[in-house]
Order: sequence, then C-alpha cells, then structure tokens
Amino acid sequence: MALVDCNNFYVSCERVFDAKLIGRPVIVLSNNDGCAIARSAEAKALGIKMGDPWHQMQQLAKQHGIVARSSNYVLYGDMSARVVSILRTFAADVEVYSIDESFLDLGNMPIADLRAHGRAIVQRVQQWVGMPVCVGIGPSKTLAKLANHVAKKTPRLASVCDFGRLSPEQLMKVLDRIEVGDVWGVGRRLSVRLGVDGIKTAGDLARADTEKIKRQY
Repeated sequence: MALVDCNNFYVSCERVFDAKLIGRPVIVLSNNDGCAIARSAEAKALGIKMGDPWHQMQQLAKQHGIVARSSNYVLYGDMSARVVSILRTFAADVEVYSIDESFLDLGNMPIADLRAHGRAIVQRVQQWVGMPVCVGIGPSKTLAKLANHVAKKTPRLASVCDFGRLSPEQLMKVLDRIEVGDVWGVGRRLSVRLGVDGIKTAGDLARADTEKIKRQY
C-alpha cells in the first residue's frame, strides 16, 4: 500500500501559477480571509500556526514579506484531479482519501522495486503538474501513512519511504522515534490518554496488547 500526499497542497497550487511565491513565506486564508488554513515551510518556520488570524500577523508579514492568498477551491479541486489522473497510471486501484491524499494498492502489481516506483510517481507529478508530493509505502494504510510522515521529515529519502525495505527490528527503531499522536486515527486527545499508560510512541503502540487497547480505548 502506498500513500501519496501533496506537500502543503493549497500553497503548492498557488505556486504552480505564480513562481514568484517559491521560496517565500506564503499562507492561504480561509473564507473571508479570516485565518491561515495552509502554510508554506517558510511560513511554518516563522511560527505561524494553522488557524492563526490574519489580522494578527500584519507586523510579522511586513517584517518577513509574508504573502497571503485567498483560498481558491475551484483551483485546488482541479489540481487534485490532475494529480489523481497521474496516480491512476501507476496503480489500478486508487482510493482518493482527501483533496491532497490518495492510497494506491500496489499489492497485485508486478513491481520489482517499490521505492523506484515511488520515486517515479514523485518525478512525474512534479514534471506534469508542478506539484511536490511524498510517497509512503507499507503493508497497511496506517504504516503507509507513517512512512509518508517519515518521507516528509527526512530529506535524504528524496520524498519516498518504503517500510517494506526494513527488517522488523529496523522498523521498530523508526516507529520508536514517531510520537503516538502522529499515528493515523490517534490524535491529540487519545495520545494523552495513551501517554498516561506509557504508550508514547508508535513503537510503544505496536508492542502493546491489541485486545487490551481495544477494550480500554
């Protein structure tokens, strides 16, 4: 299973049609330009959080040249459709999970090197649409999600992480470095409850008693 996730999707859509935005701190605003709903990496580095009100950023915007764009959902929907059309050339079974994420079932495909397949996806989407994406590959949707998380956080992986290339011991070492709140379906509130019981990382969760977890949570 592979998860293809567009990086900073709304901002990346804006950059496709305005190259001057590349390398600059950019945010996309909610309806009526109220608050930030997407941030470029440069904007995140300035400490801008999701939901921060635009009117409270005026001084920061002047100091750092932050560019704010009104949301354009027609554009974003069109760009999403373009990306998905490319993904369908790489897998027969594509599940569109959200506007910027899709699962690809690669299990029945005669692919010798899944990592190379993932890199081909990254390159083609970038070349044909101008959209940067990361690819996470794993034996389940949850692990594919976590692999995608690692791909985004680890530049040397060149936007692709394949958990299938790791031994069980290597995989557990990776999972031990991921906070349990980053696991798909856990979230902040449940992660606090799990933390009280000593389950603080994805590795801790993987080692926990499955039946006990189901009963308690």
